[in-house]
Amino acid sequence: MGEPFTQIDAWYSNDPQKPLQFGKLDAKPIEDYDIDVKVLYCGLCSSDVGVLSGAYGPVHEEVCGHEIIGTVTRVGPEVKHLRVSDHVGVGGQCDCCTHCPACERGDEHMCPGLTFTIGMIQGPYKRGKAKGRLGQGGFAKQWRGNARFAFKIPDGVELASAGPLFCAGTTVFTPLRRFGAGKERNRVGVIGLGGLGHLGIQLAAALGADVTAISRGNSKEEDARKLGAKHYIATGSDLKKDFEKHQGSLDLIICTINPPDLDVDAYFTLLSAGGLFVPLGIPHKPLVIDPIGLILGQKGVVGSALGAPQDIKALLELCAKTGVKPWVQLWEFSDINKAIEAFNRGEPRYRFVLVNTDNGGEL
Repeated sequence: MGEPFTQIDAWYSNDPQKPLQFGKLDAKPIEDYDIDVKVLYCGLCSSDVGVLSGAYGPVHEEVCGHEIIGTVTRVGPEVKHLRVSDHVGVGGQCDCCTHCPACERGDEHMCPGLTFTIGMIQGPYKRGKAKGRLGQGGFAKQWRGNARFAFKIPDGVELASAGPLFCAGTTVFTPLRRFGAGKERNRVGVIGLGGLGHLGIQLAAALGADVTAISRGNSKEEDARKLGAKHYIATGSDLKKDFEKHQGSLDLIICTINPPDLDVDAYFTLLSAGGLFVPLGIPHKPLVIDPIGLILGQKGVVGSALGAPQDIKALLELCAKTGVKPWVQLWEFSDINKAIEAFNRGEPRYRFVLVNTDNGGEL
């Protein structure tokens, strides 16, 4: 077993107006339930870019990255399900209280004491030796955290592309699984064909659903069909007109976009009676919904964020069985600032993954 580290080598920010800098930071204090991980790969997500831009508040020694793939180098005495040398993935959550009703029923991602892997919204650790500190993500050569939120990568899942499964994949899979995609809600629409949407299409199809991709224009129709969509709705400036021929055609809609004004009422016309609309992108403004659209068809809007350990395990099993994998472009970690610039230009098709080649990651 490797010796525990006291510092991490990380790409971090103290100023949203400046590029990330590389250097040493004090590591999270060790708990008996922690593991240490040598980071091989880490996905780049819009949440990372948002935090680093200062959109969620001031940054100080901010280490982002919450689609982490690495090799376990040390396990704490309370850790029973992982061993040194296991390949693991870590997503957006790094801790919970363990004793609230949500945690006790296996919905740790709904815990009021949830701590995100990166320092956003929910803020710092709320218990243990790290109480008051922000989480440290995977834009580093090492990671330490609660083994409860680290998952062994099964055979058949490619390491280099697996990282996005732990945020983008989990975010879309959880509502698909919990709200009956391919079962009682067989006809599934996925709005937006980006990092989340391209996985939503694949996963809905893998669950047996009849999938409709909904995206602006026709430029991504070929990709949508390769990913598993049987139908494609190209949208323009008049959604109600675009949807006239498709009313009532969907039982479940997964919305991965967050435009300044999301026209929920227009998308509601696509839902069948009892259908659900699930917004995953955090809107810039409050959602405005005509209650008639809800009442007459007993339709619903249901939130969803992250996923519980049970969801992540089911996701990994499905990917190993069916071959679902993120479409990724690999970047050397030393080019992280260039990758962020390219991300902001809208270049990912459909997810960027950063590679620690000197840790054993392969481009």
